[in-house]
Amino acid sequence: MTRLAKVKEGDTVFVTGAAGAVGSMAGQIARLLGAARVVGSTGSPDKARRLERELGYDATVLRGAAPIDRQLAEVAPDGIDVVLDTVGGEQLTAAVHTAKRGARFALVGALDGQLSPGRAGGSAPTVLDTYRLLTRGIVIAGYSGVDHPDVEAEWEARFGDWLRAGEIRFPYTPVRGMEHAPGALPELISGRFFGAAIVEL
Repeated sequence: MTRLAKVKEGDTVFVTGAAGAVGSMAGQIARLLGAARVVGSTGSPDKARRLERELGYDATVLRGAAPIDRQLAEVAPDGIDVVLDTVGGEQLTAAVHTAKRGARFALVGALDGQLSPGRAGGSAPTVLDTYRLLTRGIVIAGYSGVDHPDVEAEWEARFGDWLRAGEIRFPYTPVRGMEHAPGALPELISGRFFGAAIVEL
């Protein structure tokens, strides 16, 4: 949000996988950085309601409902300025289709490929309209923490300040006991949790 996509005042931001550990924080952070409209994606109507009621998302699009690009056109009719993508796949394809001129995309995950039963987790192919990327001047960059060695200090300072001021929430689902940790991963992958999953010892 601050390094690749550089959210600015008035931006419309789209966060894929918005109910996950990263997405549940990303929408709130986008708003704190000045975004005027924040849209998320999720696969559950219940999670969509929680994103809007609890975390300040303005709208959500649902996987498996109408085509994502059609839903995005309805909830972001003026287009998208920033995309924080944790998923890839059809959601990334649709985001490119809906992006404004000069849109900035930060890719932080590839769950569509990683969780696909037909792949071993090492690839996440996606169809992108390169003509649209070219003519709209869209920038897409992948995020890796090793490229930003000072980001941890920035995160701790900002997150701590926001948390103490009551400006941000940290949604998580507790998993009690190390013996339940192995079972938590498939539940996390299946989308059972809202926010982060934390194993409590």
